[in-house]
Amino acid sequence: MPKIRTHKGASSRFHITGTGKIMRMKGGKSHLRRNKSHRTKSLFDEMIPLSARDRVRISRLIPNGV
Repeated sequence: MPKIRTHKGASSRFHITGTGKIMRMKGGKSHLRRNKSHRTKSLFDEMIPLSARDRVRISRLIPNGV
């Protein structure tokens, strides 16, 4: 039986909290920043939880909760 491998791209983009929620970063942070306000750019820094449907998909890619 082969080992279960963690998807390395998913493990760097998503983080699992102590309570088991999968958190993600918002996109659009690194491109065309000059015409965005400071408030908009600071909103990109916070991590937000995944939606319910995406949680099923991503939890298959991160089986061990890396």
